[in-house]
Amino acid sequence: MGDILQYFLNGLARGSIYSLVALGLVVIYQGTGHLNFAQGEMSLFATFGAWWINDHGVPLWLSILLAASFAFVGGGAIEFGLIRPAAKKSPFAVVVVTIGLFQAFNSLSGLLFKGAATGLSFGTIFPNKPNDFFRLPGGAVWRYENIGVLVTVLIITALLFLLFRKTKVGLAMRMVANNADSAKLSGVPTNKVLMLSWALSAAIGTIGCALVAGINTNVSLGTMFGVFLLASAAAILGGLDSPLGAVVGGLSLGVIESFVTNYPKDWWASTYIGADTATAAAFVIILVVLLARPSGLFGSTHVERV
Repeated sequence: MGDILQYFLNGLARGSIYSLVALGLVVIYQGTGHLNFAQGEMSLFATFGAWWINDHGVPLWLSILLAASFAFVGGGAIEFGLIRPAAKKSPFAVVVVTIGLFQAFNSLSGLLFKGAATGLSFGTIFPNKPNDFFRLPGGAVWRYENIGVLVTVLIITALLFLLFRKTKVGLAMRMVANNADSAKLSGVPTNKVLMLSWALSAAIGTIGCALVAGINTNVSLGTMFGVFLLASAAAILGGLDSPLGAVVGGLSLGVIESFVTNYPKDWWASTYIGADTATAAAFVIILVVLLARPSGLFGSTHVERV
């Protein structure tokens, strides 16, 4: 029983990271109807910036906040200078631009930050000493760092829920994503909404990447690649237009990975079970769910009259 609880807690820890990165994807999709394939690398570049600021004597928590603030401004600038002109041509042009941004930010990180390829030491804002944990019934331990990450995810999720459901700005973002032309005719400043969506997403992604780096104790050019793929899957599983869905999808994915990787060791050939197998199993489950509900677990189902 203790092992099962431990696997569950380990899954929540990993799933929290997927959830936070997935939230960044959901914010852009809610505001624009687009997926940002450069989300991970944009966040990574800003996290390298946080490392640089911290390396110059600024406390880590403040370095992350400053980097997230710069990412907020940068995300808005990218929407204004690159995404907006591309969107006027076609949705596919936006996809091409985001893929180009993926490569550009990855290359820029390697160029500007020496040691980025092999990894730079990165701290954590949460307690992570050997004795920093709760011991639960059955012997399972829940580390303070993992609790901190989960609480961060829940706070950001709650704030996004209030933004999208209880504010005029959030309503405008949803209107633009659903039908930008109709929203514009209704007086919604669509350009400002699109810029805000990209800005928020960049800031949230930076926080997520910084937490990933803290758990890994380092940040490198490959830090976000695998995380972004699984976070994208989590967002799709939960529903691309649902912040709650992103969180549930991310946590579910993390728990599935943890159990598939660890639990079979107790009863059959564990040598055949590894991280790749766990990821494959998670994607199979996602595929089954999407076959039953294409919009995701919490996504909105759109019905059109013909």
